[in-house]
Amino acid sequence: MTANPELLTTREAAVVAGVEVRDINRLIDEHILPDELFQNVGTRLLRAGACALVRFYYGAEKALTADERKGAIRHVCRDARTRHLDWTVAHWRRTRPHWTYHRDQFLTLNFDRFVIDTIAGHDRLTRAREIVVEDAHILNGTQVVKGTRVPVYDIAASAAHGLTPAEIREDYPSLDEESIALAILYAEATPQRGRPRMVASAARGTPVSRKVVKRRAR
Repeated sequence: MTANPELLTTREAAVVAGVEVRDINRLIDEHILPDELFQNVGTRLLRAGACALVRFYYGAEKALTADERKGAIRHVCRDARTRHLDWTVAHWRRTRPHWTYHRDQFLTLNFDRFVIDTIAGHDRLTRAREIVVEDAHILNGTQVVKGTRVPVYDIAASAAHGLTPAEIREDYPSLDEESIALAILYAEATPQRGRPRMVASAARGTPVSRKVVKRRAR
């Protein structure tokens, strides 16, 4: 994460909210999220708690119109201002905000599930950050899973190439499924620095922009 874990890049916010990066950018560009919930100077940074509103907006799109969802978000933000609630997940863990939105005397929206899922998503991203280490004495500073010499982006590339967690564990027996899942999540939230090497896809014979770990011969 950024130096402040309560401010997320658009990629990190997408992982926490369970959406695509373009979905985050859309809510900012179309002013669906209030300006107080993000920073747009140089790099876009979203307040972690705002991911609950992102989850709501896209999670309720089959049940509510866009205007209904926008109205609900405005109501929640007004309520947060009135009660001086902040948008930090650290605070939410201790005292979870309870938001409901009543419309036309027959529609009631409860935001509890979106808050809970945002806390869980943020916690998982935090754990992913904690298992990744960068040490000049290990593979020349390559980011690896803590306690191993396994490069994080090799794990993610293997998964992207179609290997299952069980198959990845065969190549890296020092990893468990949780470490594999967190490494993949880390790579999704934090793009690899530098230009990836172009290799050929074994399945389709076409170039793909990622480094793929070769399986051991059996």
